[in-house]
Amino acid sequence: MIRELAWFRYQLRRFLRFSEKAARTVGVTPQQHQLLLGVAGYTGRGWATISELAEFLQERHNAVVGLVERACRHGLVSKESIARDHRFVRVQLTPRGRKVLARLAMLHRRELARFQARTGFMLASKPSEMD
Repeated sequence: MIRELAWFRYQLRRFLRFSEKAARTVGVTPQQHQLLLGVAGYTGRGWATISELAEFLQERHNAVVGLVERACRHGLVSKESIARDHRFVRVQLTPRGRKVLARLAMLHRRELARFQARTGFMLASKPSEMD
């Protein structure tokens, strides 16, 4: 059992290393790539709040605020205050962010197919609220 866990962890790390390099290749940091994934896909709405992104990224709220600010400056995301008190912020992809994420998704689909061939591990989608 330990050998299988070690092998799987090794394959997982290889995939993560690929992902980090792919992000840098298209001009974003691995953290920005994860942010784009969270904004576009985590909630199913195509946008997310800072709190939702903090959960998705498993980071502190303040760290995500900084990440979003930097991504805004790079033209990857935009943010919009929804509530009058500005505590509820909607983060959305910009056209540039969508283009970067689409390119990364294509690269990752190919690598994921190789990962699945090596490991036999198939990804499952998030269970619906009804499950």
